[in-house]
Amino acid sequence: MAEPQVDLASLSLFRATREQTEESRRRSFPQWGGPLSLTDYLARDATMESGEHAKDGKWITWVLAPRNNPTTLDFMSACETYKRTGLVAYPSTSPSEPNSVHEATCYGVACVFTPPSKRGRGYASRMMSLLHWVNVKHANLPKFPEAWGAPPEEVEDADAGLFSVLYSDIGEEFYRSAGPGGKGVDGRQRGSISTIWEVGTEEDDDDEGWKWLTEEQLNGLWERDAVRIKKELANIPTSDSSYKVESPMAFATYLPTDGVCGFHITKSTFASNFSMAGGFWGVESTRDPGTYASWSVDLRPPPPTLIVTRLCASEEMFPRLISKIKQAARRSGIGKVEVWNLRVGLKDVAEKTGGRTFIRNEHVPQIVWYGPGTTGNVEWAYNEK
Repeated sequence: MAEPQVDLASLSLFRATREQTEESRRRSFPQWGGPLSLTDYLARDATMESGEHAKDGKWITWVLAPRNNPTTLDFMSACETYKRTGLVAYPSTSPSEPNSVHEATCYGVACVFTPPSKRGRGYASRMMSLLHWVNVKHANLPKFPEAWGAPPEEVEDADAGLFSVLYSDIGEEFYRSAGPGGKGVDGRQRGSISTIWEVGTEEDDDDEGWKWLTEEQLNGLWERDAVRIKKELANIPTSDSSYKVESPMAFATYLPTDGVCGFHITKSTFASNFSMAGGFWGVESTRDPGTYASWSVDLRPPPPTLIVTRLCASEEMFPRLISKIKQAARRSGIGKVEVWNLRVGLKDVAEKTGGRTFIRNEHVPQIVWYGPGTTGNVEWAYNEK
C-alpha cells in the first residue's frame, strides 16, 4: 500500500546505523537475494564487511531519513558506497613527456533501493543528489539549494572523491537527473559492451608456459597489475578515435587492488556448492608477464557464466589466453565466458576466436567526474567488471 508523501526538505542523508544497515538488506532481499535464503543473504553481507574492499570505513550504507528522526527503521531509501583508490592521468602538453598520473579517491555506488510502498515520490532521486555532498569536496560542487534545507553532515571515512561510478539496471536517465544542485548531473554512460564465448567441448590440455592462480595468489597479480596500469596511463595516447571523446582532458580508472576485484568471488559463491576446478580464479603466462586474467562467476540466472574481472594481453597472445580461460570454465562446468569492454585491438581477434560482441542493457556503467572540466571530456580507462 502506498504511503503519504513526506516533504523532501524534511529529509537528509545519514550514515546508516547497524540496525538500519540490516533493515536495508532485508528490504532488498526479495529483489537481489536470488537462490540465497534470507539468513544466507544477511550472513553473506556480514561476512563481506570484513573483506579488504570494505575495511576501514570503505563500505558505507546510507539512508534517506527524517532530519528529526535519523535512526528510524522507517527510512525512505538506501544505497551503498565503496571508497576506492584510483588513478587519474592528465595528458602531457609535450610529445616527449609522459602524462601526469596521480592517485585519487573515488567511489562505487551500489544497491540503490526504495521499497515499493515509498516509490514514485522522488526519495531515491533526492538521496542520490545528496550523496554527492558526502562523497565530494564541497568546493567542487555548485551551491547547495536552499529549498533542500541544510546539507548533509560531513561523515568520517567519506569525502574527497574525484569521480564516482555505478552500474545501473534501470537505464541512465534516472541517475543523470539526480545532480548535486537540483539539476541534472553530468553523468555519462561508458562502455556497456560485452563479449561472450561459448565454451564448447574442445579441451586445451597444454599447460606448458601457463600458471594457474588460486584466490590467494591473485593479490600478488593485482599488485603487479596496478603498477602496470600506472605505467600504461603515463604513456597512453592522448588522442584516439576509439575514445568516447577523441582528445580527453583526463583518463580515470579504479585500481584492482585492496579487494576491488577479489570481493566478486565471495559475493557470487557464498553459501553455494560451486567451486572452480582446482580452486583456480586466474591464469598468467610464465613466458609473457603481460598476459594474464582473473575472473569471478555469475551463478544466476543459471546456467553459470565465468565473468572476467581483469584481462591483459597482446593481440598475439589473446587467443591463447582466451583458450585457457575457456578451459578453466569447461573444467568447472561453466558454459559461457564473458568479458566487458575489450579494447579495440582485441575485438577483432575476439570475433575470430568465436566471441560475440553486443551492447548490454543491464549493469550499464555510468561515471560522474568532479574535477576540472566535464564528465564528457573524461575517458574511463580499464572499464572492466
